[in-house]
Amino acid sequence: MTESSVPSPGDPHEVLAGLATLTRKVRAAQRGTWVPLLLFGVITLGAILVNRFTFSVHTTTCPAIPGSADNAGQICTETRQGSALYWTLGPALAYAATAIFYTRRSHNRGVGTPVRPYVLTGIGLVALEAAVFYWNTRHGLPSPGEKLDFLGLHLDPASGLAQFLQWLDGPAAAVGLPLLVLSYIERNRALLLFTLAYLAMELVTGLSHFKVGLMGIPFDSPWMSLPRLAVSGAFLLLGALGFALAQLPRQRHVS
Repeated sequence: MTESSVPSPGDPHEVLAGLATLTRKVRAAQRGTWVPLLLFGVITLGAILVNRFTFSVHTTTCPAIPGSADNAGQICTETRQGSALYWTLGPALAYAATAIFYTRRSHNRGVGTPVRPYVLTGIGLVALEAAVFYWNTRHGLPSPGEKLDFLGLHLDPASGLAQFLQWLDGPAAAVGLPLLVLSYIERNRALLLFTLAYLAMELVTGLSHFKVGLMGIPFDSPWMSLPRLAVSGAFLLLGALGFALAQLPRQRHVS
């Protein structure tokens, strides 16, 4: 005669397994991925108007080419647009709003998402990029032809390294890199794939923006950044819509 132990409904292993399963379901249902995507989509589209109204054209004497007198006395035109203050305060407020959203949702449902690493990473990158910008421009913006001072590195503006560092020091990194952290926190593969696609798109459009005007818009136009920002903002807003719609069935199931 053999004896076998059958787990009872109150078996500790079953209780713990059931609790872990329920916790995973609740955390999946309370993902707020659409919130930061919505906020940064709006901020990116808002940058179109900021760039438009901060656009300015300056003329200056072209820098002399060593060993050549061809451009001596010629006048160069440079354009400037954008606001470092906008890309500092906007993302910082977006990260603060995201933290408040996740905190309130976790209090309401009793199961929290550790969103602090995402928020701290984002705010840290925003602060770092602001510090790098103000350090690099402490002596003023470089004139046409001058080398870029990037933390002591004097780089040719047309070099691939300079363009990549400028992209890395831009809004794309401050938005995309923290999203990688959030995808890990939420164990969200869809967000990981979305973020990688976003970073790749920003890299392609960002580097091509340095070489040729997108959609035929010349560099001396106040709308020269419109295609790049419109594509980026629309991509984020469509992502927010998609993740929000994907959350509806899970929230109904949990509630």
